[in-house]
Amino acid sequence: MSQHAKSDRNQPCPADTPAASAPEVNAATTPAAPGHADIKRWRQYLADERAEAAVYRDLAQNRRGEERDILLALAEAEGRHEAHWLRLLGDHAGKPRPASLRSQLLGFLARHFGSVFVLALAQRAEGRSPYFSDPSATPAMVADEQIHEEVVRGLATRGRNRLAGSFRAAVFGANDGLVSNLSLVMGMAASGVGSQVVLLSGVAGLLAGALSMGAGEFISVRSQRELLAATRPTQITLSAAPRLDIEHNELLLVYLARGMSREAAEHRVAERMGLLSCDCDPSLSLQPELPEAEDQHEAVGTAWSAAASSFCFFASGAIIPIIPFLLGMTGVAALVVSAVLVGMALLVTGGVVGLLSGTSPTSRGFRQLAIGMGAAGVTYLLGLAFGAVVA
Repeated sequence: MSQHAKSDRNQPCPADTPAASAPEVNAATTPAAPGHADIKRWRQYLADERAEAAVYRDLAQNRRGEERDILLALAEAEGRHEAHWLRLLGDHAGKPRPASLRSQLLGFLARHFGSVFVLALAQRAEGRSPYFSDPSATPAMVADEQIHEEVVRGLATRGRNRLAGSFRAAVFGANDGLVSNLSLVMGMAASGVGSQVVLLSGVAGLLAGALSMGAGEFISVRSQRELLAATRPTQITLSAAPRLDIEHNELLLVYLARGMSREAAEHRVAERMGLLSCDCDPSLSLQPELPEAEDQHEAVGTAWSAAASSFCFFASGAIIPIIPFLLGMTGVAALVVSAVLVGMALLVTGGVVGLLSGTSPTSRGFRQLAIGMGAAGVTYLLGLAFGAVVA
């Protein structure tokens, strides 16, 4: 008995056995109960994922084909993220919370306005996902957000290309109208002339500038499109090649002039002359040229749309500086109100450019404001100096 007792004492105690230590390992790997801050944060993530999925579904309703499929796939991915937060919340999910203001804004724009603004905002939102610094999000979710940003960037690029020409003319016209007419009004007022003269100068500046901008944009875009059309390769090689002298012809020079390497050019000549019956090397892109679509220059825009955009937006911008004078205000008060109104408009136009470009609307807005007010300030000082000289 004593020996048996001794041997018992020599055995490892239950706490030292692997079986006894196993519960400690399990306890270490079992996640702790979520705290109040975690639950609150996860519920917000859940609401935002639901809202973003709804945004993509709303956008898909107005799209067809490939774009529709892409948007629905993004919505499905947001659904996977939603399921992750539901698993973590469990019984704490509770009633659905309202989405963040950003997600609500995206939803409103998706339902009522064009997709370009929505996709630009969504691109920025995907790039600023909080999952990058939240350990509760899985690495796959973080990677998803990075990929989503690129997907949305691609979709937004299509929309940007469709409106790039007119949008460029519109932004340039509005900004030019705001800055040039404010500068004109402030310069005239600083020279000491009466308010009626300032008002007439502002109206004249509005009309002259709008007409000039419209005419200039029409000529600029038409000239650019004609230049692009003149540089587009024709399909003459398809019709002329069968009649060329096989031994003496300049077909090789055509492809060399277009920028092809000599190897690729020689291969293309052989195909055109009927010496090759198949495309033996796909890397040389030897398939016959296909006629180009009717309009391959979306980013340029049409001359009439660019002219109309410039005229209208210049006029809409140029009328803002003279609003106080139209309402009967005079003197310094009219100038201050004019500057404030123009400053607000510059912030808006800069913010819109920032949104569409996927960058910070705040920084772009203040950049526009600084440039516009700087130009107006310089003109005001020149008006003071000119008025003093004339006096």
